[in-house]
Amino acid sequence: MSRKSSSIPFHLMMLPAMVLLAIFSIYPMFGVILAFEDFNPSKGIWGSPFVGLENFSYMFQIPEIQQILYNTVFIAVSKIIFTEAAALTFALLLHELRLRLLKRVIQTVVYLPHFISWVLLGGIVANIFSLDGIVNTALAAFGAPEAIMFLGSNPWFPGIVIGTHVWQEFGFGAVIYLAALTGIDPTLYEAAEIDGAGRLRRLTSVTLPGITTTIVLLVLLNLQNVLNAGQEQILNLYNPLVYQSGDIIDTYVYRAGLKELQFELATAVGLLKSVVSFFFITVSYFLASKFANYRIF
Repeated sequence: MSRKSSSIPFHLMMLPAMVLLAIFSIYPMFGVILAFEDFNPSKGIWGSPFVGLENFSYMFQIPEIQQILYNTVFIAVSKIIFTEAAALTFALLLHELRLRLLKRVIQTVVYLPHFISWVLLGGIVANIFSLDGIVNTALAAFGAPEAIMFLGSNPWFPGIVIGTHVWQEFGFGAVIYLAALTGIDPTLYEAAEIDGAGRLRRLTSVTLPGITTTIVLLVLLNLQNVLNAGQEQILNLYNPLVYQSGDIIDTYVYRAGLKELQFELATAVGLLKSVVSFFFITVSYFLASKFANYRIF
């Protein structure tokens, strides 16, 4: 049997997935033409008049667009920085733990929230930070004069979004760092200990240099998420009171397209985000290839 004929069963196994990909991911991409049209539902996508870049021009004239872009970048970059810092710190601390069973239990408990949907987590967070929730109850016990409306306050909302994201993701992110830590040669620690190096010295001279490539790689690959501030999370937490500090590109596209029926404007905003994200993806993979020797093919 030739190599080509022997691979036919595997291609047949992939066929259903490829069909679904074509129907739900590739074919809908033709809908981006809405960004260049004055959409008329009675005429449909292919019959609506073409207006060129008029929707993009109008997009930049929207008063709140600058605030939306700022919120998106600020929340997304803050999530990347604090999540990676927390994941690295947790991995280093867990790596120092000698009780293997306790280490596994802690790791399992910490990365479990990654697998819970924000539809569920959103309700939990809303209850915790509600006017009669755990946080306000604790503050009242310490003498706070009045309850704080955390999820209705613009100064508090971004911090809650960033903090709860870090809590959900840092345990799962630490898995990669833990895997990298296991690849460090144990004899390096033994040699450092013989030379009189303490734990802190071994950390700075052996552990961190041993995973520097992994740290650089993950930071560079995260550049592609600069405009991904977490649509599912914010949709489940925000409300009109915090649009000023919590509205991001994805939530604005959702409201403009599905609630206000401005399909062409929503498509233009979404397309611009996709183009910028593609640029950052390209840059991140180029930098990862150059500085961390990372290859995808």
